Amino acid sequence: MGRCRRLTRIRQMDPQRDFEQIYRWITQYEFPRDYLHGTSVAFLRDYGVPRISRLLDRTQEFERAGQKRYDDTVLIAYEMVRDGLDSEQGRAAARHLNRIHGRYRIPNEDFLYVLATTVVGPKRWIDRFGWRPLCAQETESLALVGRRMGEMMGISEVPGTYAEFERLHDAYEREMFAYDPANRRVAAATLRVMAAWYPAPLRRIAVRASLAVLDEPLLTALGFRPQPAWLRAVVHRALRLRAACIRLLPARPERFPRGPKPRTYPFGWTLDDLGPHWAQSRPVQPLPGERPPDAEPRDEDPSDQAAGQPRSSVVRAHREETP
Repeated sequence: MGRCRRLTRIRQMDPQRDFEQIYRWITQYEFPRDYLHGTSVAFLRDYGVPRISRLLDRTQEFERAGQKRYDDTVLIAYEMVRDGLDSEQGRAAARHLNRIHGRYRIPNEDFLYVLATTVVGPKRWIDRFGWRPLCAQETESLALVGRRMGEMMGISEVPGTYAEFERLHDAYEREMFAYDPANRRVAAATLRVMAAWYPAPLRRIAVRASLAVLDEPLLTALGFRPQPAWLRAVVHRALRLRAACIRLLPARPERFPRGPKPRTYPFGWTLDDLGPHWAQSRPVQPLPGERPPDAEPRDEDPSDQAAGQPRSSVVRAHREETP
């Protein structure tokens, strides 16, 4: 397959109808590593908001089991989209995520911002350091996946377009970014997780390179000093060189999607493995629009099927085997 043949197909598709297929191509074929890099930066942006970082700091999850916390966040999102957001597995993953969040009193605006970082962060990273920028159809597909995830999580006032996500993202940061000691503690714990992915002699360099791609408002909110201009220039040029090399490679074949390779679960995982240990003791609540499991049965409305509503809310655990 030619390097841009998949892009040609995407440009002929309708994001309103095909957004999940386009999203899978972005995350598993066209930009698998860049999407994860953008998501990692999105995690760090969340810590620039004291109200968010204080909650994460209180849980001590990044200090005690930072790699698991990182892997679980990536994997729950993956499980939501693996078979389709409105598949039985997608809805089970959403219910599992909601019971984890249900333990905490999180303002809707914080949910909205964190959701926006997962849409805006990967887009900006790919446009800046990917082998090509995202096209309009890909950009809107990211937003539509984000919107559907937000609806399943019960978040209100979820944006419907990428432009709306971006405005929400930037306005929230202008208002809410501020330094707090909790910001730095959680960010430092996350950077230690990322550094551990490299051999010991390279870990300090890896942390400095990670800081070199962050903007000054975020660094200030996290309590880190900007890296020297020469280091920022070297890191940016290295990332652009990488993009140029990827541009010369053939496209990833359809039979070889790139899925997550979590370090915490080398032999696979089930949905119940993901999240804090106490999550399984909390009741699973139906998603918005679902009937409670003990509700009286009724004749199925044909319009439910047209809207993609499931016939059952049974949670099906899945184990993903790594090759």
